[in-house]
Amino acid sequence: MNVKKVMIVVFVALALFYVVTQPNQAAGMVQSILGWLRDGAEAIITFLKNVFA
Repeated sequence: MNVKKVMIVVFVALALFYVVTQPNQAAGMVQSILGWLRDGAEAIITFLKNVFA
């Protein structure tokens, strides 16, 4: 196996372990990440609207 595949497998295993052992904190983290992505997308949309208005 190459290093990239090993790192992916380790990351997935740690993520699953975190979700199983601490589901509330994992859900909060996912909600925070999605909120950050939504805010970023809204900022880009606002910028583009102002540029082309």
